Amino acid sequence: MEALRQDDPRHFGRYTVLARFREGAAAVQYLARETGADERAVITAARPALAEVPAFRRRFQSEARTAERLAGGWVTPPLDVRGTRDDDTGGAAEEPDSLWTATGYVPALTLSEAIGLAGPLPERAVRILGAGIAEILSRVHAGGAVLQGLAPGTVLLAEDGPRLTAFGPLGAAASAEARGGQLSVRLGYLTPEQAEGREAGAPSDLFVLGLLLAYAATGTTPFTDGPPEGAADRIAHAEPELGSVPEGLRELIAGCLAKDPDQRPSAGSVAAELALEGAAGLARGGWLPERLSAAVADQEARVRALETPVEEADGADGPEDAPVVTADGPEDAVVVARGADVVSVPAAPSGAVAGQEDRGTTRFLGTVSGAPRTDHPTTQLAVPRELTAAAPAAAQTPPALPAPSPAAPYQHHRGGPAPYAAAALPGAAAPAAATPMVSLPLPPPAPAPDPTASRRALLITAGAAAAGLIVGGGAVAVLGSDDSPSTGDDKPAPDRPRTLPGQAPEPRWTYAHPASESTPLTTALWQDKLLVLTSESQATGVDLRTGKRLWQRADAAKGQAALAAGENLCFVASPTEFLWLSPEDGAVEHRVRYVDQFTGLPALTVGRITGQSGSVIWFTGSHTVTVKAPKPKKGKKPGKDKQVVQAYFFAYDIVRRKELWRTAVPAGRAPGTPSYQLVAERSADLLVRQDAATLTPADVRTAKGKGTIRSFDQKTGKLLWAKQYGAVAPGAGVLGDEDGRLYGAVGTNLQAFEADTAKPVWVLNGGTGSVYGTPVVAGPLLHTTNRSQEVGAVQRETGRLVWRRSTEVPLGGNAPAITLSASEKTLIAADASQVTVFSAADGRRLWKFQDIGAQDPKGATVTAPYRALTAKKTVVVQRDRTFYSFPVA
Repeated sequence: MEALRQDDPRHFGRYTVLARFREGAAAVQYLARETGADERAVITAARPALAEVPAFRRRFQSEARTAERLAGGWVTPPLDVRGTRDDDTGGAAEEPDSLWTATGYVPALTLSEAIGLAGPLPERAVRILGAGIAEILSRVHAGGAVLQGLAPGTVLLAEDGPRLTAFGPLGAAASAEARGGQLSVRLGYLTPEQAEGREAGAPSDLFVLGLLLAYAATGTTPFTDGPPEGAADRIAHAEPELGSVPEGLRELIAGCLAKDPDQRPSAGSVAAELALEGAAGLARGGWLPERLSAAVADQEARVRALETPVEEADGADGPEDAPVVTADGPEDAVVVARGADVVSVPAAPSGAVAGQEDRGTTRFLGTVSGAPRTDHPTTQLAVPRELTAAAPAAAQTPPALPAPSPAAPYQHHRGGPAPYAAAALPGAAAPAAATPMVSLPLPPPAPAPDPTASRRALLITAGAAAAGLIVGGGAVAVLGSDDSPSTGDDKPAPDRPRTLPGQAPEPRWTYAHPASESTPLTTALWQDKLLVLTSESQATGVDLRTGKRLWQRADAAKGQAALAAGENLCFVASPTEFLWLSPEDGAVEHRVRYVDQFTGLPALTVGRITGQSGSVIWFTGSHTVTVKAPKPKKGKKPGKDKQVVQAYFFAYDIVRRKELWRTAVPAGRAPGTPSYQLVAERSADLLVRQDAATLTPADVRTAKGKGTIRSFDQKTGKLLWAKQYGAVAPGAGVLGDEDGRLYGAVGTNLQAFEADTAKPVWVLNGGTGSVYGTPVVAGPLLHTTNRSQEVGAVQRETGRLVWRRSTEVPLGGNAPAITLSASEKTLIAADASQVTVFSAADGRRLWKFQDIGAQDPKGATVTAPYRALTAKKTVVVQRDRTFYSFPVA
């Protein structure tokens, strides 16, 4: 962190710049404060000389969109992208064509800073770091893309877990230049396939992850022996040196570093092996060594103490008020002079020696300083002739970072100089000729090239890679041609077999509901054959085997349920009538209007379907009647007629198309139809609970914070009783079983009751904030879910905990919605971030699925929660308009 320079912008849109934070080859990060708010933000601003290049702008924007799609979990959501110029601000204003993104400030150290300060991380911390990054990679790879954004300077260590700050090669670039009419980018790593001139793929990200984990665990990289000129050959053919890696991590890291990309594990399997309960679960209670935790807290205190620069506050904008860095002051500080004020700022740690080289190490770029030289064997991207200026000098000069804490930096003791400078940044330049420049795949693809160009480019780049892997310089990543998938592309994932644990199986199919049609309102599976969607305009039938749309029916618009009415009809309840559709083509075979079917209820409004058993469904409904005012007494004014809502609970046979019974029940909140949730179906009665959102204010006052369960006779519909169970709230998770038990969330506990007497049976204690959601019964087990993002199983009879696992989702939000496969062998948990699949018997995490996000028709990123529907050996995962079919046990 350092003071602003004279030519640094003072504003980015609504953000006021406070200080420089970190530098990269392609961008500078600033600490800023939003106007009218006290929270800090990090602005990542492209270097002006590069921002002028159209290809660079497209790549920068593409990587920003990827960050938006990945937002959540270990990716800090962007607050803003680009922005507008504010001509009325003091100091240097934002340039009209500037490129920038804003994210919330998260107190954290880069991995390179952490290793420089405290040395290798403990094994548990390495596991959490690797699991968190692997979780991000699994989301990227699920969309068929490659990240290429991993480096010691792009991975952050925060108090609650790791973060990733780069979402493509620009963010991870060790240097980037616009020179001689070309845009060139230098990367800080090489993989075996890239050393041989092949394109990067998802396994390439895993190789780099292996390098990062080895570095985090040992403080050095695993390809250290031999002369620098043989570095490329070592990467491609030599076995990594993993003797210093903790034994518990050695096999996994070795797998990531396999020469054959097909032999490397998937990101999902790496995440599962490193932390079965997920990075968030393993990090609970703290994960950073004390020295690093103190450094993060120290950094946060410094950032929070930042004020608006003096020249900005005083309205001055001339060079006289610009901060000046001098050599005066204590040995461990630099003095920043601004006007009449002098501020002492701790200097960079002494371990950061400019130009220091390690003559026996092949390593990442961005970890040691040195002056770059032009590398002529290069594959480059042409840019307009007039935009040929080299990257600004600032891109080649590492910033003066203060040590995160007063403690002395870690000293390397493995037989040579430290392979990473203590406070080096990803913007630190590589030593001479260390890494050749390579071209970037930029969206949109370039025009069709000369048919001989691809082969020629591969030869040139492969030769450049071999020549560039020399002492102290890391290695080059060959990023491939313009038609290779990148994180900015929206291409579907390529077919691949599922061979590794933790990896989601390949979807059998994917169905995207057309953007020209309204968003689905309800989703249901029919007879294990159809996926039926209803929307404002129509119902849609999708073949459950192929994912192909079979039919559309406007009559069933705004419908619900899509239940099986016998073997050959699909039942849908629309706002005005019941419909029986042909599953083959959606044709209406029967229809019954409510006004004709339900005598005495001329304007019936049907509520949500409560449940189904065989051919019988239960639902609520209401209608409004006019109650005449009584005849006034002589000399009195006549009263006004009243509109009164009358509500009922119905049983209806959808095969015989016949009403079985109706029972009057209290009306709900306006417009008056109560909504019931089926808690249990027993041999003689039904247990239901009214949804809290439909309770009237009078009902809420009477309940005094407790929910009420009602029992209705199965045959007659007669109300048998209404009970409250302990302190189970109206909206708490609750479920009953056939054996006379009822299970409900009480505070942070899960409690079992005798359903008929409300007598408590057992209590399962939860942790702080572990509010339970709605459980699921499976044989002798009760599967649980809570807001600590955990699922588990307990014995129904005793409440004894059988297993509990984290879904690896960061804390916050509702408890995951859980459901069982048809065989009850698999438990599926769906939340706002992902779908996680477990073995129901022992809680083994089988796999998880996250898509990279989608855009709605207006271009905004969709952040809808996931939903899971099961049928036989299939689970259909929904996220907004997109549906994925997976095999499941």
